[in-house]
Amino acid sequence: MEHKWQENLPQDLKQKIAEVDEQIAPRLQQIDEQTLYNQQRVLNLFAENHVAEEDLVGSTGYGYDDIGRDKLEKIYAGYFKTEDALVRPQLTSGTHAITTALFSQLYYGDTLYYMTGMPYDTIQEVIGLVGDNPGSMKKRGINFKCTDLLPNGEVDYEKVEKDLADDPTIKVVTIQRSLGYSNRASFTLKKIKKMVETAKRLAPQAVVFIDNCYGEFTETEEATFFGADLMAGSLYKNAGAGIAKTGAYIVGREKLILDCAAQLIVPGVGKSEGATYGYLRDFYEGFFMAPHTTGEALKGMIFTAALLEKMGMDTAPKWNAPRTDIVQTVTFGKPEPMVQFCAAIQHYSPMNAFVDPEPSYQDGYEDKVIMASGSFTEGSTIELSSDGPLRDPFTLYIQGGLSFQHVKIAIANAVRDTFFQN
Repeated sequence: MEHKWQENLPQDLKQKIAEVDEQIAPRLQQIDEQTLYNQQRVLNLFAENHVAEEDLVGSTGYGYDDIGRDKLEKIYAGYFKTEDALVRPQLTSGTHAITTALFSQLYYGDTLYYMTGMPYDTIQEVIGLVGDNPGSMKKRGINFKCTDLLPNGEVDYEKVEKDLADDPTIKVVTIQRSLGYSNRASFTLKKIKKMVETAKRLAPQAVVFIDNCYGEFTETEEATFFGADLMAGSLYKNAGAGIAKTGAYIVGREKLILDCAAQLIVPGVGKSEGATYGYLRDFYEGFFMAPHTTGEALKGMIFTAALLEKMGMDTAPKWNAPRTDIVQTVTFGKPEPMVQFCAAIQHYSPMNAFVDPEPSYQDGYEDKVIMASGSFTEGSTIELSSDGPLRDPFTLYIQGGLSFQHVKIAIANAVRDTFFQN
């Protein structure tokens, strides 16, 4: 059967796509079943909380008595099975939400500990490991410690035992779910469950915090189901479904959420302030659509992995491996095809398709970075995008996709432009 969308693709590539479509069909069905389950949970929470038109209006000024905001936070707490939540447009990104949560628990002389190795670039800037930024943890007298991962990318539990033993200054144990710009696999919830249990046993004085960026709705459970105390993520990743135009969330124990609110707004006021102006409608609709949109992105990344594997590329995760986020990596080994593939994704985006991305230095990153993002919301990574630092082994990080169809078209043409051009 000839597919009209494939008119400009070479015959060999068309054949590979046909093989991939047959190969991944059962896996896509599994994603659809997962999406149905997560969608039902969200739908039930909307009904239980009596969401109505008046909840979508938002507030101005101080934001007192914002019923829609409070109700939305109950829905988030319900979905993640936590005592409370903070869902605000004043949280400008996932990194901001993570920073707010960490600073709410750490004071001079305290230690922030990462069980999952070195955090990704922007958090390194927050901690003060790189750069010389005002307001970093280092400048505030907060210490940092991490346990390097094993060569296979797994947690080194033997070393964790030693690093956590008898150190009462460790006040936050952080688990980074997604891989950042590392070459390890993202951690599935089965693995995170063991990490949380280990942290609770070895550092009972510490808050266990989850960096959940890219992870929401990718499985039928969340890390907070296993006893994590705090967790944060962005609304212009999975939880906003490409509809939310700003914002982030923090969920967790009630006392800790109040600490986060005091850090974000002001001590003594906390959650009772924070106007939502015109954002609530997008926040509600985005969260409602999040299971479906995340499922579309997952299916797109499965297709991406399978097709690139057909091309002999090194991918992670493999097309049939368990998935716990919306990120797919492909390693090129040299910069030229990495930049070319990234440019092709830009050229098959709905916005700025005419732009040729160029490697450049970005705030928060130490290396030149190549980025493609023709998204409707700036920086949205639930929309199809790709990026990566130009450093060995030249790995491109592809993520998102509001629709499976868009991902399929863009990736097929990126493969053509990168591998089939004379």
